[in-house]
Amino acid sequence: MTLKVAIIGRPNVGKSTLFNRLVGKKLALVDDQPGVTRDRRYGKARLGHLTFTVIDTAGLEDAFDGSVEGKMRQQSEIAFEDCDVALFLIDARAGLSPLDKHFADWLRKRKKPVHVIANKHEGKAQDPGLYEAYGLGLGDVAPISSEHGQGMELLIDILLPYWKDDRQKERDARKAEQAELVRAASEASSDEDDSDGDDSTDDDDDFDGDDLPDDLGDILTSAEEEGEFDEDDEEDADDLPRDKGKIQLAIIGRPNVGKSTLMNQLLKENRVMTGPQAGLTRDAIAVDWSFDGREIRLVDTAGMRRKKKIDDRVEKLSVSDTLRVIRYAQVAVLMIDATNTIDKQDLTIARMVLEEGRALIIGVNKWDLVEDKPAYMKHLSDTLESSFAQARGIPIVTLSALTGRGSDRIMPSVLEIYDIWSRRIPTSQLNRWLEVVTERHLPPVISGRRIRLRYMTQAKARPPSFFINCSKAAELPESYTRYLINGLREDFNMPGVPIRIFVRSSENPFAKKKKR
Repeated sequence: MTLKVAIIGRPNVGKSTLFNRLVGKKLALVDDQPGVTRDRRYGKARLGHLTFTVIDTAGLEDAFDGSVEGKMRQQSEIAFEDCDVALFLIDARAGLSPLDKHFADWLRKRKKPVHVIANKHEGKAQDPGLYEAYGLGLGDVAPISSEHGQGMELLIDILLPYWKDDRQKERDARKAEQAELVRAASEASSDEDDSDGDDSTDDDDDFDGDDLPDDLGDILTSAEEEGEFDEDDEEDADDLPRDKGKIQLAIIGRPNVGKSTLMNQLLKENRVMTGPQAGLTRDAIAVDWSFDGREIRLVDTAGMRRKKKIDDRVEKLSVSDTLRVIRYAQVAVLMIDATNTIDKQDLTIARMVLEEGRALIIGVNKWDLVEDKPAYMKHLSDTLESSFAQARGIPIVTLSALTGRGSDRIMPSVLEIYDIWSRRIPTSQLNRWLEVVTERHLPPVISGRRIRLRYMTQAKARPPSFFINCSKAAELPESYTRYLINGLREDFNMPGVPIRIFVRSSENPFAKKKKR
């Protein structure tokens, strides 16, 4: 139970700017152009000592049809129904508009607390607009400047009573839950039979590290300092709403390939706007969700066109937002349109995902419209194999996001590839494998001496990254590294995820003594 505060108002009154101010991050796109925000966005807000959920909304328009404006209004109305209290923003600088008065009338008829906030109030020059707002009939007006952070103490005064009420409800709910647990425990203890059990377990068959060379710790530390791998880089996503333990799943692709439709299909609700128009989604919209007992953060993103075709400032901001999502996702579903063959832009987006070390799934939408399915699938598989040798076996899921057919196979594929992407292999097992594969295909001879691969360990998971110590690391051919990567993928069953190998040479401790 968390206090929910919705920010509503007509377009371009500063709703997203206030949202970003409250969450402390630039999560929502902001531009002088009206109507940038189209879907509702939830964020964790902090204002002084108050913590609550804040909802950014699309600009309210006087439209009820299936147009973009009508769908934006529907999203805003859903946010209003979902909140506990609403902040109705008006532009103090521009004064009241007919839309402000129209929606003030609409809000007065709703049985929900609404407070008028006069935004863009940076000085006395805006006083006339502030005084006009009292005529809306919604009570007192709080003058603020969300851009400059002025007047935030007024918002604290407004929200404090609702926050206290919410906290009291939480305490009452916890007390009721604790009382129920005590009652259940009491009943269980009265009926409990004595039973024998063995609490000791010994299922840790992982390599204990005793056979690692003494200098491995120094070598791994050195590699970290040089940026070759970062043990925690998958957790450093401060720029994207992210909770540890939740699988970060991004739906990406070119415009109008069914990304938002798939998200709605998975969630079984009209969470984001959809339609035949390309470019409906602008903000990356994150939704926390649970599937098969696993916590998921599902992120819908704006479509990505070729860079040379982008000339609109808002679209550039949207693409930048999508790139940020890709960087901090863990699994990405790349949606492609089955009515067209996979093109260069699809491959470019896929390459971005793999270069970031993320797990990738290809979602082939509109599969029901494909006539020669075997030929299409062969062409797609061949293209992926030839384009991404470093991530062979990328899962392909065919579906129709509109009808839902095949969409039930997306999440099992996501969970499977996420577990592969997160896998750790014991060091002892890796070194036994290394001995076998180097005997099967000997490393090359350089200057009359064969390169020796001494030992191997997994540096990190997510993506699976391995460290190999060898005699002449700089001279080990890329082809041999690819051989090792393909062997790892096949022998340890890791299809479709990027695998990284870092090769290092350790100093010969006797070399310096010989020089002396």
